[in-house]
Amino acid sequence: MLVFLVILISLLLILFIAYKTRWIYTLIYKFDENSTAYGGELVANVLKAHGIPYVFCLSGGHISPILVACEKRGIRIIDTRHEVNAAFAADAVSRLSGKIGVCVVTAGPGLTNTVTAIKNAQMAESPLLLIGGCAANLSKGRGALQDIDHMSLFKSICKYTVSVKRVRDITNILRQAISIAQSGTPGPVFVEFPIDVLYPFHIVEREVGIKPNPKTILDRIANLYLSAYTRGTFAGAFDKQDVLPIPPQIPFASNALIHKAAHLLRSANSPVCLLGSQTTLLPTSTSAVVEALESMNIPCFLGGMTRGLLGKNSSIQFRHCRKEALKDADVVLLIGAVCDFRLGYGKVLSRKSKIIIVNRNSFSLHQNSDVFWKPTLPIKGDPADFLIRLNKILLDKHFKCPNVWIETLRNKDNIKEETNRKKGSELTEVHLNPVHVLQELENQLPDNAILVGDGGDFVATAAYILRPRAPLTWLDPGAFGTLGVGAGFALGAKLVRPEASVWIIYGDGALGYSIMEYDTFIRHKIPIISVVGNDACWSQIARDQVPLLGSIVGCSLEYSKYDKIVEALGGVGFQLDRTNEHDIKNIFKQANELNQEQQKSVLINCLIGRTNFREGSVSV
Repeated sequence: MLVFLVILISLLLILFIAYKTRWIYTLIYKFDENSTAYGGELVANVLKAHGIPYVFCLSGGHISPILVACEKRGIRIIDTRHEVNAAFAADAVSRLSGKIGVCVVTAGPGLTNTVTAIKNAQMAESPLLLIGGCAANLSKGRGALQDIDHMSLFKSICKYTVSVKRVRDITNILRQAISIAQSGTPGPVFVEFPIDVLYPFHIVEREVGIKPNPKTILDRIANLYLSAYTRGTFAGAFDKQDVLPIPPQIPFASNALIHKAAHLLRSANSPVCLLGSQTTLLPTSTSAVVEALESMNIPCFLGGMTRGLLGKNSSIQFRHCRKEALKDADVVLLIGAVCDFRLGYGKVLSRKSKIIIVNRNSFSLHQNSDVFWKPTLPIKGDPADFLIRLNKILLDKHFKCPNVWIETLRNKDNIKEETNRKKGSELTEVHLNPVHVLQELENQLPDNAILVGDGGDFVATAAYILRPRAPLTWLDPGAFGTLGVGAGFALGAKLVRPEASVWIIYGDGALGYSIMEYDTFIRHKIPIISVVGNDACWSQIARDQVPLLGSIVGCSLEYSKYDKIVEALGGVGFQLDRTNEHDIKNIFKQANELNQEQQKSVLINCLIGRTNFREGSVSV
């Protein structure tokens, strides 16, 4: 009996050691200690197979094998001056291209610097692949350089988090991560790469701590353990594996529910459609969505990534008086839109309205519905696909939205537009009227402009004045309200649409987060234009703080010469103020010519004063 127990314990011990050292994998899979291939090459292979044209990064020793391998395979490496901007750039690529944006950063502080951007992507429902380096598997928790628990950090803000343990797992893990990011409700995913799965075997074996001439039995046992562990890590690493994309899983609405929605609309006299960012997601093209919306002729209000969906001047798009329209509507379609703070948690909806809500996310279908509103018809499915199929049913039923309803909304919209136009002619005490600056910019924007909003007060004003020219030509943070997205978003947008004229609309506070990325624009020859509303203040905060609490503490800035900073980095800077206000049109025109024809990065520093435009708006 004792002998049996000894044998059993010995076998269990051997199996445990085999598992911990991964020695068993050397028996199952091929192993070549002379191979010079390395894990970074597998990462690059998967990205190349998924059509990834560029990777955003800030260099670090933990991730060097990935960057070098990507460069060898023709994947462009765009290194930024701060990791958060690399992640913002990847987010913009995902939004505009239909391909997943990729951000690669080093361990510890490299990854912690991306947290804000990753949370922003989660809230904006942007698919994004974050790749991070980390300490070797054997070194975790032992005080290694930049070693922290990345998994705990990203678990709550990513759809999928995983740490790679063996080199042969790299390919399948990355394929699965990319598919998950784009499936269902899109969002960011995080894959952690310990340094010992990225570098070649001979380097890892040398650095793992194997002693060349072991003198004691303990040294020999340690060498045996380390050798088995390393060989197990690399066993089967470079066996042929499938690198092609795994198709994402996308929910589609049932025919029965779409017919119910059509039935509600056919009896409507005053329908309204609110479109959210999910409406722009693939696989349905934005042109097909526009065709369906124009066919149904239902008045539309656009938010998030749908700004610009219907072009500059659409007969069915309305920009103002949304609250009044929702109050009078008998049927409201929330297409990818949700009842969060942007819709007053549902308070702006009338209890008399029949509400059809379509979203890929089950939670969003009922968000805050227990308090202020109730969905008449919640539909889980892709919003763009829903619109296409709904239109086909309504066409067969000869549905037509009443003209009198459209005319009523248009009259209200025109009155508000005229009021805003007059605001631009009012004089401010010292500096330029921000409404006038933005009205002149609107008149000068080229048809191929992409607008990136990064700021509080100035950008909120711009949302009333500027008209995105086409689908997917407006980028803002989304529901998280993050400042600092400007440079990263513009970087990604210009790479996806190199022929476009990319304009960042900056508040002077937000500009401080990313002005150094002008160095990135210039080094990589990615020309961008910025228009800065410089009122020497965090004005969106001051709007509340001063009247409510009687102090401007923490809100005051300076009328800094941001144009000179850009010049120092190799760009072109203009200052626009009262002294050259008469030349405002020519300055905007000159900036666009420098950007488009001479490939220059430009910043226009507009010294602006304060007006009562948007008076009463709040920051929280």
